Amino acid sequence: MRILLDTHALLWWLAGDPALSPAASRLMADPANTVLVSAASAWEIATKVRIGKLPGAVALVADFEGLLVREGFETLAVSVDHAIRAGQLPGAHRDPFDRMLVAQALAENVPLISNEVVFDSFAVRRVW
Repeated sequence: MRILLDTHALLWWLAGDPALSPAASRLMADPANTVLVSAASAWEIATKVRIGKLPGAVALVADFEGLLVREGFETLAVSVDHAIRAGQLPGAHRDPFDRMLVAQALAENVPLISNEVVFDSFAVRRVW
């Protein structure tokens, strides 16, 4: 199965944070699954490091792709289709990172590993 990680799921996985649900952990740890990490998550983490909201992720930003390779995760680039879908998503949720992840999950037909209940309003398959 292919799965897409929300940024917090990636960060919690890397930190071994117990906030990551058991179901999400099992899916992410299963070598039979392809774990996708969006370029939007790299953008979000780098932005939050720059503005001081995520100071503990400086090393992650410095070697983002290397860390994903070591974890066995794959990157998911942002395509024009993803961008159009994100821009056209209905609703009031304004976070551009979240909208991109939802658009990618819908376009790629993959479940999104996230605790964000607001995603349910977009009819995305969400696992938590």
